Amino acid sequence: MRIRRSVTRVFAAMVLPAVCTAVAAYFGWHAIWGGRGVLALEDAQARLGVRQEQLAQIRDRRARLEHRIALLRPGHVDPDLVEELARRELMDGAPGEVSVPRKKP
Repeated sequence: MRIRRSVTRVFAAMVLPAVCTAVAAYFGWHAIWGGRGVLALEDAQARLGVRQEQLAQIRDRRARLEHRIALLRPGHVDPDLVEELARRELMDGAPGEVSVPRKKP
């Protein structure tokens, strides 16, 4: 009878710490390796850096295109740009010039 009581007391005293340890381990694992843990955060930040670089390149390309479009607006046409476009499309050059066609990217 005495052994039974002492086993029951020890077991009862160990249940709460065991449950707390299990809960802490569960949340600790998810904090590091879970879908929104530290390792996933590093991966997301790396992907964000790549996307920001792509966005900067796209914005730069858009700014260059907007500038070229502004040079072709009616009433403010840049003659150098018109000549460049005509030469590219017609593959025609001035006397003594050689035109080499390029593959479009």
